[in-house]
Amino acid sequence: MKSSKPLAVVTALIIALALLTGAVAAPILCRPFYYAHIEPLHLEEQTGLTQEEIKTAFNEMLDYCLGGEEFSTGVLQWSESGKSHFTDVRGLFQLDLNVLVCCLGLLAALAFLARRGRQRPACLLGRGPAFWAGAGLGAVFLTVGALATLDFDRAFVVFHALFFPGKTNWLFDPKEDQIINILPQEFFRNCAILILAILVVGCAALVAFDLTRGRSREEFHSKLQKF
Repeated sequence: MKSSKPLAVVTALIIALALLTGAVAAPILCRPFYYAHIEPLHLEEQTGLTQEEIKTAFNEMLDYCLGGEEFSTGVLQWSESGKSHFTDVRGLFQLDLNVLVCCLGLLAALAFLARRGRQRPACLLGRGPAFWAGAGLGAVFLTVGALATLDFDRAFVVFHALFFPGKTNWLFDPKEDQIINILPQEFFRNCAILILAILVVGCAALVAFDLTRGRSREEFHSKLQKF
């Protein structure tokens, strides 16, 4: 079986991108994660809404962001400016999920080709693509996470400046776009923590997986040399 260094680099990038988009998708797709915030953040008391009204507003907004045709927020009022922001969010959500699906498809194709004996990723400096994906992604996001914890408010603003350049429609008026009343900053902070936690665990698992395979390869070659 032929080994390829360029394929190793590409594979590492695909693995890292799959893990990143998967981590981002977690709070998007797991609606109970939001529901779990309703009582601790006292959203019913602060908004005067029932838990069902809060869930309905959140679900209708999220349905739109995930591809629904009509935008609505239950009994909550919304403006065209607010809707335009969620249209931008919709594009980012769908991009993340599409990239995740593509990465998983590519990884499956690469695994199939390797199993058929066509070509496999080479080891780079003695380590496989999983190691470099985990180590590289982990280093980047541990640094980003550390900086964000120093000033989350600033990080929140920088995030919106990067992903919604030149736009201010994410600065909601709570009277016109009442959905913001059930989306406090604490929720977004916890989303960031969840994403970072998944990334850290995922990166550690990738590194551990490669180190384990590395020991297995060394033992295999050691046995061959004895014969």
